[in-house]
Amino acid sequence: MEISLPSKVAYIIDTLERNGYEAYAVGGCVRDSVLGLEPADWDITTSAKPEEVKACFRRTVDTGIQHGTVTVMLEKEGFEVTTYRIDGAYSDGRHPDKVTFTPDLAEDLKRRDFTINAMAYSRRTGVIDYFDGIKDLKEHTVRCVGNPSERFDEDALRIMRAVRFAARFGFRIEDGTYRAIAAHAEDLKKISAERIRDELMKTICSPNPMYFREFYQLGITKVILPEFDVCMETPQHNPHHKYNVGEHILHTMDACDPSLRLVMLLHDIGKPEVRRTDPQGMDHFRGHGLKSAEMADGILRRLRFDNETRKRTVHLIRFHDLRPRGEEADVRRAAAVIGRSCFCDYLNIQKADNAAKSNYLREEKLKRLRDVEILYKRILERGDCLTIGELAINGDDLLAAGIRGKEIGEKLNRALQIVLEDPAKNVREMLLGMLLPANNED
Repeated sequence: MEISLPSKVAYIIDTLERNGYEAYAVGGCVRDSVLGLEPADWDITTSAKPEEVKACFRRTVDTGIQHGTVTVMLEKEGFEVTTYRIDGAYSDGRHPDKVTFTPDLAEDLKRRDFTINAMAYSRRTGVIDYFDGIKDLKEHTVRCVGNPSERFDEDALRIMRAVRFAARFGFRIEDGTYRAIAAHAEDLKKISAERIRDELMKTICSPNPMYFREFYQLGITKVILPEFDVCMETPQHNPHHKYNVGEHILHTMDACDPSLRLVMLLHDIGKPEVRRTDPQGMDHFRGHGLKSAEMADGILRRLRFDNETRKRTVHLIRFHDLRPRGEEADVRRAAAVIGRSCFCDYLNIQKADNAAKSNYLREEKLKRLRDVEILYKRILERGDCLTIGELAINGDDLLAAGIRGKEIGEKLNRALQIVLEDPAKNVREMLLGMLLPANNED
């Protein structure tokens, strides 16, 4: 099998070979190339030791020299070149305590996680595939190299990576690998929140977000997101729903753009906390938007999400169930609360939420949402006032009229409510006339 190497990758491999060393493209770039996909990056493995790699190229960076990795710089682009190695014990369940360099490519490849990631390629040899990675690609299978329990003992993050690769490619996880994941799920407690977060996001943003269910079935969410397990055990006896809370969440993720899947993963996470069943046996979840936002904030902090992502996600969750009527004033009020920068996302969240519900009143719900979308577009085109900063008056106007303290904010908020009801009233004199007390003359 021939793979088209980028010219710079070919140059690095050719240079190392001319100097008497073996060198190959390795790992994910080979996997993706075999699948006919464009690799995001290219890693290179070589029999040359780090100092020998550095001697072959003019510009290098000691990226991970203790683990044998040197970055070769060609123009402004960097390529990681790593010496064949054998990993020592993994006492922390994440990194080898030490590495030993080896001249044997097979020894280097056998330490890798999955067969589909354990292939190497050079134009001189073609694909080197000691562990039947190509066969597993053809059979749509994620399988550990060698003993899966040993691979997960070495690096517990591989537990999540197995599901992530399955989700990315729509593959199944081989039975032995699957059983080992379930047996080792608790080991994820050794892994940093940041790495958990990154694997979680790669999985839910994959072409197959429903694979998140595997996290639950394998006991992974019990460790990284126990709140979701409770959702999977919480029914929704209500005509608007056909799934339990967890299954509803999974279907909403499947129904939306990847950019909103984190919101959908957590949008109903608080439902089990507020669930109430009436005497007729119907479940109600009043206030679940606020409770879900509160819980999401804690979860996102726990998983070390950046502040911007956390705040935006929590904001959208808080208002995800707001349902303005198909009337301009109601849409303006909703847009004022949600904000211009979030309102289109909010509409898409509502669409995904509806897609994962029962058919009960579906047409009415869809019509209301279409009406809201049309009205919001009209409001934007017209440039209606939606914020205090867009009012025809400001705090200085009120100060000049003798208004002081917190009353300024109260009156500006009152002015905004007036204008949201009727944009034609966003006129300075009109607003001041409605807000200020009439002069009493003797």
